[in-house]
Amino acid sequence: MHTSPRRARPRLLATAAAVALAGGTLVAVAPAQAAAPTAATAGADLPFTSVEAESAGGEGSVVGPDYTQGTLASEASGRKAVKLSAGQRVEFTAPAAANAVNVSYNVPDGQTGSLAVYVNGEKTDATLPLTAKYSYVDTPWIAGAKTHHLFDNTRTLLGRDVAQGDTVAFEASGDVTVDVADFEQVADAAEAPAGAVSVVDHGADPTGAADSAQAFRDAIAAAQGGTVWIPPGDYQVGSALQGLANVTLQGAGAWHSVVHSSHFIDQTGGSGGVHIKDFAVFGEVTERNDSSPDNFVNGSLGPGSSVSGMWLQHLKCGFWLTGNNDDLVVENNRILDTTADGLNLNGNAHDVSVRNNFLRNQGDDSLAMWSLGAPDTGSSFSGNTISQPNLANGIAIYGGTDITVENNHVSDTNALGSGIAVSNQKFADPFNPLSGTITVSGNTLDRTGALNPNWQHPMGALRVDSYDSAIEAQVNIDDNTFNDSPYSVFEFVSGGGTGLAAKNITVDGASVNGAGTVVVQAETQGQATIGNVTASDIGPAGIYNCPFPAGSGTFTLDDAGGNSGWDTTWDDCDAWPEPGQ
Repeated sequence: MHTSPRRARPRLLATAAAVALAGGTLVAVAPAQAAAPTAATAGADLPFTSVEAESAGGEGSVVGPDYTQGTLASEASGRKAVKLSAGQRVEFTAPAAANAVNVSYNVPDGQTGSLAVYVNGEKTDATLPLTAKYSYVDTPWIAGAKTHHLFDNTRTLLGRDVAQGDTVAFEASGDVTVDVADFEQVADAAEAPAGAVSVVDHGADPTGAADSAQAFRDAIAAAQGGTVWIPPGDYQVGSALQGLANVTLQGAGAWHSVVHSSHFIDQTGGSGGVHIKDFAVFGEVTERNDSSPDNFVNGSLGPGSSVSGMWLQHLKCGFWLTGNNDDLVVENNRILDTTADGLNLNGNAHDVSVRNNFLRNQGDDSLAMWSLGAPDTGSSFSGNTISQPNLANGIAIYGGTDITVENNHVSDTNALGSGIAVSNQKFADPFNPLSGTITVSGNTLDRTGALNPNWQHPMGALRVDSYDSAIEAQVNIDDNTFNDSPYSVFEFVSGGGTGLAAKNITVDGASVNGAGTVVVQAETQGQATIGNVTASDIGPAGIYNCPFPAGSGTFTLDDAGGNSGWDTTWDDCDAWPEPGQ
């Protein structure tokens, strides 16, 4: 198995396009009911509170904001970070009670270092180790890619309780850029459930000195459908587990039970009933190798399975899911620093729910459904928080039937990516295009969209893309919020450059609070009905409507009423509007 094929996209050139009157402006249709305001609860309910380094005190210099591919600031949360030299500190005020911290950082290529931790001015015994080994990833087979994946995450228990309002400072041992700090109150290690089978009792080494893979297998066999207990400790699992069915793998908490494995579970199928919860898996993946299954779960857990409370870091993918994963629930997990996707439903996923997860610093789509072989059907991404995917989309739906993307919070996408993409890009065959109803509702997108280096023009915050086939599904885009989009907000495009229709699109309710160029970027033939979209602080025009190739057809925007703040049209299809024009 391998991760998703390259995201190469042919360059589309802006040309003078024949645009019918209906395509150049909004055409009135029957008024729509006023949309309900977007819920303020988009994103996951997280056990930590994040504080941006640029809002902290101390020394150092702020880098950014910057949206230029390959720069530190472009990959940073909020597009800003704080650069420190040896001996300099950045000082945070604790936003809540905490006894642990995770820090997103960068050090120069090839270097290591550390951050000493001070609480209320007093140096503690806690230290955050830093390394560049998981950063600076190159993927030359992906057109448009540059060296990316510049940040990494490091965590520590503080060894003391920090009260809200206390100061927590990090002192650099050398050159380091600090992006964001996550403050968390970690619970004590949980006790083993009654009747659980301990991996230690079957020979696992909690010091991490010896490989414990066989001990894990023996404990799974002995559990006979019960619970396998992973006590507090560090465990090396050097080869993938297989044949899991009707079993629970449970740890004492993701800060207490830690497994070191770059390839933890690999199976093509099973009877299901696998439940994995409450421990961490740290890999040693430093590059992206698409021929190697360096994933937490590679393949199928079987129907009726679940994964919750996990901390997954330094893998290629968190989940690369094929085969029968019907009714799978993936919830309350953290997926950090993967060199490719955070999670990919790679076809044949029925009624899968991915909810309330936190993902940061993915090297491809953070969450994806790719309907290869058989369609993903009735599945959803809901209530997730996604930050800093650095080479693709925050959320991507490539084909599938009756898919829902709702109440997610996506921020700071980089090259080759939108905040959310709804697409018929197939990458390989047999592909199953979008069908039924695709719902994108209640999401908040901050600073999403990017300049595509292959196209040499922008990708919108939310993209509907008839890349390899026309959009025949009904696409409903309702009650979403867009903040500080660097380029456009809604993009309707045929990314293969052949002018296939993007149609059957309804936008009902959106709040646009800042857009660098336009609200609507229409680049192919098709039709959308748009109502209750209010915009402020937008760029040079409200609408760019220039279908490509020239003469391929028109894109009709039907006005359902309630729109404001974006009624002007860019009038030069030979040039792209630039932010701030």
